[in-house]
Formats: sequence, C-alpha cells, structure tokens
Amino acid sequence: MSPSAYLQTRERFIAAAPHEVFELLANPAMHPVIDGSGTVRAPSGQAQRLALGSEFGMQMRLGVPYRISNTVVEFEQDRLIAWRHFSGHRWRYELEPDGSGTTVRETWDASRLRHKWLLRLLGFTRTTGPNMERTLERLAAQFPEGER
Repeated sequence: MSPSAYLQTRERFIAAAPHEVFELLANPAMHPVIDGSGTVRAPSGQAQRLALGSEFGMQMRLGVPYRISNTVVEFEQDRLIAWRHFSGHRWRYELEPDGSGTTVRETWDASRLRHKWLLRLLGFTRTTGPNMERTLERLAAQFPEGER
C-alpha cells in the first residue's frame, strides 16, 4: 500500500479568525461536535483547555465503546495543535490567516506506526480522508459567515 495512505491531509477555508478556530480545537469538549467520523463521543473527565503536554481522554465508539488517551505533542498558539494517540499516530491542525478567515489543514499521520496493516485491515486508510473532510465541514459550520 502506498505510504501516502498513512499520511493524509485535507484543508478548508473557515470564515473565522485563527484565534477563534484555535480556541475551538483546543477545547476537547468540542471534539465530538466537529468529529466527522462519528466515533468521538465525549471527553473522559474534565475537559480542560489543551496546551503542550496536556493529556486527555476521549470516549469513543467504533462498533463497541472504548476510551482512547491522547497527548498534545505540538502546540503553537493560534497556529498549530497536534495530539498523539497511544499507538503513535497524530492528528494535526495547522491554521493560516487567509483574508477574512483561516485556512485549516488537518493531517492524520500514521506513517511511523509499526503495525500499519491493522489500520488497513480496519479500513482507516480508506475512511480517514473522507472523515477529515466531514470534520472540516463541521468545523466550518461552527462559524457561519453571516454571524460575524
């Protein structure tokens, strides 16, 4: 399978300032609201604002309920936030000012995993791209253009 299957990126213009988008992404309580995969259910424990080194859990459901732990591994206020799951793959959001809004780039990076075959077997290499597109659509919907 192509290495690009394990490193996927999507981007979208969001009609909001980078600070507004960043604050939403740094709030784990909002992750179920914007999740395009339908698997993120709720934060585990107190949903505190994320910062570099923050550890946070999420209640998930993919057929059966489970919990996943994450650690914020990249953080640049209003520009970049990324967290790593226990297995090592990362979700990264990069924000760039773009006229009256922000271009948001979401990246799923599973390129460093040892057991990539498992992601392929579970269908993640096929479904992650479309799920990221839905996530970015849901993120954009949090900032309706006419309400600014």
